[in-house]
Amino acid sequence: MTASLHEDFERAKPPKRGSDRNFGMLMASVFLTIAGIKLWHASSWWPAWAGVSAAFAACAWLRPDLLAPLNRVWFHFGLLLHRVVSPAVMALLFFGVVMPVGLLMRLFGHRPMTAAFDRSAQSYWTQRSDPTSPEGSMKRQF
Repeated sequence: MTASLHEDFERAKPPKRGSDRNFGMLMASVFLTIAGIKLWHASSWWPAWAGVSAAFAACAWLRPDLLAPLNRVWFHFGLLLHRVVSPAVMALLFFGVVMPVGLLMRLFGHRPMTAAFDRSAQSYWTQRSDPTSPEGSMKRQF
């Protein structure tokens, strides 16, 4: 792991690549969906997309080993996307949601935790004035 990264990308078990047959059927489904969309929009290219879909389906059923190089490239592309997209999404969530909420809370003076230190306080225990739970409510909770 490099010193500049917070996330440890090393895993106990490396991710397993899916089977070549499943990869071929997935690609056939994707290209068939594209062909359907092209047909819906009256494009003249829908037979080409349907042909690519049929080629992937035939390859997946008859000779899935031919799809191994493409599957390997697709798998490594997915790992690369994971390394780029996951930190980007987390940064977007933090800087787009968490930080603005924190800044607004600070701006309006809202402190969700009473974390101020008071030397003169005997205790930080908060006394409940009215116990809302009946006695024995902690027994047989589930």
